[in-house]
Amino acid sequence: MAIVLAFSGGLDTSFCVPYLREEHGDPVYTVTVNTGGITEDDAKRLEARSLALGARQHCLVDGRQRMFENHLRYLIMGNVLRGGVYPLCVGAERVVQASMTAQVAQTLGAWAIAHGSTGAGNDQVRFDVALQLLAGNLDILTPVRDLGLTRDDTTTFLKERGYDVPAVVTRYSVNAGLWGTTIGGAETLTTHHPLPEEAYPGAAVASQESRLYKQVTLTFEQGIPVALDGTPLDPVALIEQLNEIGLAFGVGRGIHMGDTILGVKGRVAFEAPAPIILVHAHRELEKAVLTKWQRFQKDRMADFYGLLLHEGQHFDPVMRDIEAFLLSSQTVVTGEVGIRLTPGAVSVTGCKSPYSMFDTEIATYGEKTAYWDGRDARGFCRIAGLQAYLAHQAKARSTR
Repeated sequence: MAIVLAFSGGLDTSFCVPYLREEHGDPVYTVTVNTGGITEDDAKRLEARSLALGARQHCLVDGRQRMFENHLRYLIMGNVLRGGVYPLCVGAERVVQASMTAQVAQTLGAWAIAHGSTGAGNDQVRFDVALQLLAGNLDILTPVRDLGLTRDDTTTFLKERGYDVPAVVTRYSVNAGLWGTTIGGAETLTTHHPLPEEAYPGAAVASQESRLYKQVTLTFEQGIPVALDGTPLDPVALIEQLNEIGLAFGVGRGIHMGDTILGVKGRVAFEAPAPIILVHAHRELEKAVLTKWQRFQKDRMADFYGLLLHEGQHFDPVMRDIEAFLLSSQTVVTGEVGIRLTPGAVSVTGCKSPYSMFDTEIATYGEKTAYWDGRDARGFCRIAGLQAYLAHQAKARSTR
């Protein structure tokens, strides 16, 4: 019987490999799910690290397409930015990683799945909720959490057994993925210190950028990005290219402070060029093709959708209900959007769509009308203020 470990190659999951072998006496299979940010060299290093720690076998699974289909397309359709700034870089990743690790475990006939989450963060909830639902017949092993281990504890354990523990070359914890990179460090443990420029992974690229601006055109079909500057692309490839383009201008950076799943406050820095560019573009296109009430209701439901995804509740049936609403709303969200990138900033230059409601034959704002005349407008203005007038009159009578 085997144990399958969700493996990132970091300190905690490195500890888990020999610990699980010693504790349970069963072979450990490691699984890394690529949700973006893993190069060929990274993949080789991960496999070598896993085997050196004593794993029976290492498996790399590509989860990028599933991540887009199951999660990212809805985040784009909903223009989801948590707290108005953060594009939920990590929440969707963990669901995909847990789901695909569970698939490998079931295929191998494993009796347990392990992950290296501590008891202090969000990821333990996301992993456990997904694994309980998708692999409820298997045990969930979380030695770092259950033993209350610190990073010093796990480092000592590995060194005592002769395993290499690479020196930390940076004081920042970085998680790179398709939907952006998160950065944690001393500054994010406060509410007021900004992250220094050099802490962002794209800083070196941006500092070498000599152009003052770049114009790009994004094409959407029913809310899905399908082309960049007129070249058709698979959404995953498009997102990866947008990330590269945006990094050169240092766009998509920020720091988000909000509520963790456990109830405490948390703060995280991020660098997510593609999500920020796509949300800006998609939102502008929706302004042209959706009614104001569609957009109003979408904003409310999408905000709730992002909250539940962050909280590890992807599998709650209400998420499918909201996704159905989002899909319905996107039937006319087709067209092109112009985006201008300048150092540190994204702006929309314009959009066009065959479904645009911007119709100057009906009326030109502030100038002329074709569907009504001055008398109609006067009557509309009188009726538009009726509720406020009645409330004002009622209040005046009650104070006499």
